[in-house]
Amino acid sequence: MSDRPAGLVISSSPYVKDATTTPTIMRDVTLAACVVLAAATWHFGVGSLLVAGACVLGAVVTEWAFTRDKAPSPIRDWSAALTGLLLGLTLPPAMPLWMAFLGGVAGIGLGKLIWGGLGQNLFNPALVGRAFLQAAFPTSITTWSVTAAEAGSHTQIPNTVFAAPLMHVELDAMSGATPLGLAKFQDQSTEVMDLLTGVSAGSLGETNAIVLILCGVFLWWRRAFDWRLPVSTLATVAVLAAALHAFRPDDCPGAAFYLLSGGLMLGAIFMVTDPVTTPTTKKGAWLFGIGVGFLVVLIRAYGGLPEGVMYAILLMNAVTPHIEKYTQPRPFGGSRGG
Repeated sequence: MSDRPAGLVISSSPYVKDATTTPTIMRDVTLAACVVLAAATWHFGVGSLLVAGACVLGAVVTEWAFTRDKAPSPIRDWSAALTGLLLGLTLPPAMPLWMAFLGGVAGIGLGKLIWGGLGQNLFNPALVGRAFLQAAFPTSITTWSVTAAEAGSHTQIPNTVFAAPLMHVELDAMSGATPLGLAKFQDQSTEVMDLLTGVSAGSLGETNAIVLILCGVFLWWRRAFDWRLPVSTLATVAVLAAALHAFRPDDCPGAAFYLLSGGLMLGAIFMVTDPVTTPTTKKGAWLFGIGVGFLVVLIRAYGGLPEGVMYAILLMNAVTPHIEKYTQPRPFGGSRGG
């Protein structure tokens, strides 16, 4: 005869559970990323959908090929599709589809599966895919097409998108420089309103700051990330950019330009907040964001490239295990030394 009172349920911890799950977070982030892609399609034309779709296809096919014997299928958690979608948002509208597909393959293969799968990777998979494309195809990944309004058609598809593998094709439409490129190499400024609304050249997901900010607010409301990560990143960039502008006003744009140009907003909202490759402690989140912000300003102001968000995040990803180690809170009742 059991001595337990009727109705008593004995179970192991955790006793308090959150309704938020990995697939839920992935779906929320994917939804927000799709909104950014929709804005990119409006600004650059329907070719944006093809580039992003090729990235998603490459990522999902690679995930399926190496995990098809596992049950349940890892594809169901949306992480592969999200990786491909985020990679697509970091690419220019004129990127050849076969290159975009390879980027998705590299992002999942080198950025995720080689580490052991979801939750084991050290670096952000989408940025690993972009880093691969940056090293393999530097010309294509820095070829910028003008907006659909400048080209006169929202149904435009650059001819380079359908370029055959390993074949060189000249862009048949006008090309444009990004605001960061204009500022660094031609000393030309871009109006803040243009940066907010996306009236500028750039990667698919980096030109419309208003949409990115709204998506960030939505994801914060859905508790999809730790708010300390994007806030510390953006605050650090703002402070350092303002300081540089005060001392070197002719060479360094102001804080608003640094915040709204390039891939900073995209990276701060969608990459810096990756729960796998960033610290989980509160102090660690602050340190990670400060590190990313510092490196972004350092590379933009003193490096040879106009942009530095990708490298800043990947470098801080490498430091994440050390940040985690030294920022773990002291266990209740434990000594400060260990």
